Amino acid sequence: MAEIVSLADAVAELVRDGDTVALEGFTHLIPHAAGHEIIRQGRRDLELVRMTPDIVYDQLIGAGCARKLVFSWGGNPGVGSLHRFRDAVQNGWPVPLEIEEHSHAGMANRYVAGASGLPFAVLRGYAGTDLPDHTGTIAEITCPFTGERLAAVPALNPDVSIIHAQRADRRGNVQLWGLAGVQKEAVLAARRSLVTVEEVVDELEPVPDQVMLPSWVVTRVAEVPRGAHPSYAQGYYERDNDYYRRWDAVSRDREAFQEWVRETRSGAEVKA
Repeated sequence: MAEIVSLADAVAELVRDGDTVALEGFTHLIPHAAGHEIIRQGRRDLELVRMTPDIVYDQLIGAGCARKLVFSWGGNPGVGSLHRFRDAVQNGWPVPLEIEEHSHAGMANRYVAGASGLPFAVLRGYAGTDLPDHTGTIAEITCPFTGERLAAVPALNPDVSIIHAQRADRRGNVQLWGLAGVQKEAVLAARRSLVTVEEVVDELEPVPDQVMLPSWVVTRVAEVPRGAHPSYAQGYYERDNDYYRRWDAVSRDREAFQEWVRETRSGAEVKA
């Protein structure tokens, strides 16, 4: 059953050096506050997993937290490149970064397989691309019933998955609505999970198209208002487009970025 704790205590308990860690959220409800807490606590040697790594992964990579990135697209949405990510891949700064690239469909199917307790997923994908030549976790298989050639990808089972949602009740049941990516699947596939929420309430009110994660599939819940900022949380706040634009300048310059890290580790509220 989920236990409600502070963000600092949740990260200290759940995220360990060398872990495979997924921070998921698509366009909104991206768990930025949890990513910043991982930086504060100085985690190292992480295998970071995310369908669409954006600036929170740029920050984690630049802070030296990661040794590997498993992903299907990376960028500062609407702005441009992830410069800390590029620096790590191209120049090994602050540490070399291994990459494992998939398609969106491949990553989504890997989470579904992990959530379903299956060893791998099968899809019609990757045909006509050179990703199988560069990614060892893509294999071609033959359907035993039709003879069709298909792609297989191994299940994703992170050591810990972290997502952000709108609400949880005091028993740890989680309510999420709006544009959803693979948050539910990431939690169900993980060995441990943390859900940060905008607020903890006595009772959850019904919301159309809500995604409910019952308390028994969640390890820890932490109340973190504005925990998705600068991404948005439907029903709570809008996307901070200026932050994304400012981040481009900060991330281009190692010295400016290191100052950002120092401010983040000090616990100050930092603006890009």
